[in-house]
Amino acid sequence: MELLTDSGFIVETAEDGTVAVEKVKNSVPGYYSLILMDVQMPKMNGYDAARAIRALDNPDLAGIPIVAMTANAFDEDRRKAFESGMNAHIAKPIDVEKLLGVLAGILKERADKK
Repeated sequence: MELLTDSGFIVETAEDGTVAVEKVKNSVPGYYSLILMDVQMPKMNGYDAARAIRALDNPDLAGIPIVAMTANAFDEDRRKAFESGMNAHIAKPIDVEKLLGVLAGILKERADKK
């Protein structure tokens, strides 16, 4: 979180997947630019949370970019992240340069579409 705020991001957290889904569901389009989703969370894991966000009725909310952040770095884990609707996969421990590069690419792509 400190790394992101030091890089200029405004960060909100959710203690589990159900809270993350509710935050997105109850937000206005554009409030969140992207979601960093931990895969291993209590109550609802990151894969299920990503699927729930992708299933939201509002396409602007359902389309928010989601980046998996997980200690699981195997090809199977990357595949599961993409199958659940995530846009990218970052393995822990976090490579700061890679993380910031992925986030910059996603945000630029989003800005270019508007």
